[in-house]
Amino acid sequence: MKKEDFLIRIPYDTFADRARRLENRIREICAASGRSPGDVKLMAVTKTHPAEAAGYAARYGLPCVGENRVREAIDKIARAGCHMRWELIGHLQSNKAALAVRHFARIQSVDRPKLVARLQRCCESEDRTLPVLLQVNTGNDAEKFGATAEEAPVLLEAALNASRLKVEGLMTIAPFDPDPSVARRAFASLRELRDRLQDRFATPLPELSMGMTGDLREAIEEGSTCVRVGSALFGPRE
Repeated sequence: MKKEDFLIRIPYDTFADRARRLENRIREICAASGRSPGDVKLMAVTKTHPAEAAGYAARYGLPCVGENRVREAIDKIARAGCHMRWELIGHLQSNKAALAVRHFARIQSVDRPKLVARLQRCCESEDRTLPVLLQVNTGNDAEKFGATAEEAPVLLEAALNASRLKVEGLMTIAPFDPDPSVARRAFASLRELRDRLQDRFATPLPELSMGMTGDLREAIEEGSTCVRVGSALFGPRE
């Protein structure tokens, strides 16, 4: 890989302007839907962008960055040279669980009991408690990972029984569809599922990580607490 491949393609001022515009948009959507802007966190997604992208997010003051691939993230963490909360938002293979436990502050993509068991063992080895979100495919999209809504109670029960995992809520990725009602249905389904699971298991699940650049409005209106944005901050993926 050439040296220039590690260089971010936009200046910091452009990034900061985009971040301010996004924050303003989030505030406007929250105001229109009767929500507090402080309830919605903006996550910068640095997938396929260089390590400097995380540095921009840290400099601006965003609370966290999201990465899709474990090894790509580990390389960026080493090169970024900034204090930042890194979260895994992409599919996690069981054979990379130990690396993920070692390097991420939270994993948003826990989607099967087998992975829960693997993460529990890795956390025991690292002597740490790991915050997690459970990924549910409420859009029933064959192209997406995640437990089905029917499988979610079994997954949650397994995660609640894993003493080294702290279940903080749910995550979903809506189907890619030009009709915004498709994303809205997926987000509403996740919120409704969360409410049922909270009642059934008598446990709080405050986090709903849902929404990206193209469906941010629908996600916030349906209760998202974390929107995961990449292209609106850094431009198209390389």
